Amino acid sequence: MIATDAVMLSYDEPLAGELHVRLERVLRRPTKRLHGVRGMRRAYRLTAELVDYELYFLADGDFAISEDFDPTAVAPLAPDVSMRVWPALNPLNGLVYGYGGLKLMRRSDLYQLGNAVDVLAALPGRVEFSKDVAGTTRCNQSPYHAWKAAFRECAMLSQGSEYGMSKEGTRNRLAAWKSCGQGDFAEFAVAGAHEGMAFATGRGDHPDDLDKINDPGWLLARFTATHRTTGVTT
Repeated sequence: MIATDAVMLSYDEPLAGELHVRLERVLRRPTKRLHGVRGMRRAYRLTAELVDYELYFLADGDFAISEDFDPTAVAPLAPDVSMRVWPALNPLNGLVYGYGGLKLMRRSDLYQLGNAVDVLAALPGRVEFSKDVAGTTRCNQSPYHAWKAAFRECAMLSQGSEYGMSKEGTRNRLAAWKSCGQGDFAEFAVAGAHEGMAFATGRGDHPDDLDKINDPGWLLARFTATHRTTGVTT
């Protein structure tokens, strides 16, 4: 097993505590937790300050790691790679890709993080995508969380992938998000997908507004105003 640390980055996910315990058990090591930090760029940078090793696993607060994931089989990152991503199954639309997946990070590269709407796309090195599925993204833990997942992802995808995904691949993912009809609170995800695309393509003279999707306060206020509910609890 390579020398690594592990961090869960959570904000308001109802199942984060339970999933943190699961992560520690599967990874077979203590897993630090950074919770409730506002501002995604700041939160990601702060994870690098928590760890004791150059390489560390990073999981979102809604990531349910597979019991079959074997941390002893994980190879170190190549010198030019800043991040490896293991895909996750999405329960809303059946997609399996990097969204919500497990990451292996290089601490020193987090201190050189640039600017991108999809924050980790601004790492200085190459991103490597594993073919092995590491778990499930439990992004639909409440009406709000299902809506937020779809709103943010479709807003970003409608601008084109920052990870080099083909236009056809982007279109296929958008179509899946817009038609997702499975899983808890799927109707809120469908609404979020359409609203996220409309927001991203209707910004006119305010292109910098897209970065608002990284502000949890703004997202919750928009959801509440549009859907007349906080929708945070299941």
